[in-house]
Amino acid sequence: MTDSIPKGDAPPYSNDEWLKVESLDLEAQGVAHRADGMVVFIEGALPFEEVQFNQHRKKNNWAQGTVTAIRRESSQRVRPGCPHFGLHTGACGGCKMQHLDATAQVAVKQRALEDNLWHLGKVRPENMLRPLEGPAWHYRYRARLSVRHVVKKGTVLIGFHERKSRYLADMQVCPVLPAQVSDMLMPLRALIGSLDARETCPQIELACGDAPGTTTLGVIALVLRHLQPLSASDLQRLRDFAAAHAGVQWWLQPKGPETVRLLDEGGPALSYGLPEFGVTMPFKPTDFTQVNPHINRVLVGRALRLLDVRPDERVIDWFCGLGNFTLPLATRAREVLGIEGSDALVARATDNFQRNRPALPARGALAATRFVARDLFEMTPAMLVADGAADKWLVDPPREGAFALAKALAELNQQHGGRSDNWSPPARIVYVSCNPSTLARDAGLLVHEAGYRCSAAGVVNMFPHTAHVESIAVFDRA
Repeated sequence: MTDSIPKGDAPPYSNDEWLKVESLDLEAQGVAHRADGMVVFIEGALPFEEVQFNQHRKKNNWAQGTVTAIRRESSQRVRPGCPHFGLHTGACGGCKMQHLDATAQVAVKQRALEDNLWHLGKVRPENMLRPLEGPAWHYRYRARLSVRHVVKKGTVLIGFHERKSRYLADMQVCPVLPAQVSDMLMPLRALIGSLDARETCPQIELACGDAPGTTTLGVIALVLRHLQPLSASDLQRLRDFAAAHAGVQWWLQPKGPETVRLLDEGGPALSYGLPEFGVTMPFKPTDFTQVNPHINRVLVGRALRLLDVRPDERVIDWFCGLGNFTLPLATRAREVLGIEGSDALVARATDNFQRNRPALPARGALAATRFVARDLFEMTPAMLVADGAADKWLVDPPREGAFALAKALAELNQQHGGRSDNWSPPARIVYVSCNPSTLARDAGLLVHEAGYRCSAAGVVNMFPHTAHVESIAVFDRA
């Protein structure tokens, strides 16, 4: 497919030059150089392949195109697991790396992490951690699926957008979603097509929870965004669909996220378990939880082992959300403080703590834990001191990173090494990141200005087949 050409770019052309692909960028584009030295980004090409391409964009020092022929194929090239993946017209844009072996995808992400840490933060980890990997398929327990009634085609489309397009892909299956949900896509399309409100339902948000007492899929929460009130007959159609599909639970969202409510009360609660720590986390379908529960369980375990919390230590969990790390920390530490920017999430985390606090046969009662709301993007040294000293920190920010927090810590370090009569910096920080560039920026501050060394780092393949890089890094007080 030839993509549309942005205004001012060179017109498309193809030529007979064969290029050797040198590497892969995080958009899963092969990187090569033309004979004149210009760098070329080639969609569909993999490292060490010899390819021809159709150029559809050109700037002063780089060009972009799509592979048209492969003379020497990479040993890491595999057959995509989804019929909707590819470079063809109408291809789904949800995944970028299905043509690359899953293990090789992890190696690309590890290299991206190392490159970002060095080029942006001038930081080299002393040790590279073994990547965390899990199932490559059927892992995605959360998704925001667009819905569109296409009158000209006489059908309803549900899923992700086409590659580089505002149009929805005609998805009939999706192998990264749980198998039960993938099998439900066509019945869902038929359901929405039967609704009186089919023109005013733009989105279905998916959130899956565990079956009670297990870590297997149980509840399939479907949040229907509807711009107009639903008729009684439409509500009955939703109920009939739920009755015909095991585990389905309809939620309705007439306006913002705060308006989300269950269609019918009763049934199992939406939750996920962290069995290593004897913790169960209830959540609402619009709350932030990790997309991949298989990896999340392993990630929480690794983070706590790296933090190496002892029973006499106080720990702060920054950007704590619902308490995904806070409650497991409370099974190990003397005292835990969870800090989050949202009052609603603080209330939810507090409730989760109270539900899990009593002792179980497998563990004792959770340690003293409290949650506070704080604007973590406006942190100052004074605010940091006011929250009290802690032996260890766990930091799990959104994509924007934890710049204000790292900067406040760096500023305190400039003042007598950060120590005072009532405050001292943490001996160890474990930083969980969903953006390698902001991690690198913050790592530069921690290492070069806050008095830490980066003792370890590694990738977490939370999103197989996508360009998303999740990682974890350990900083020890130098």
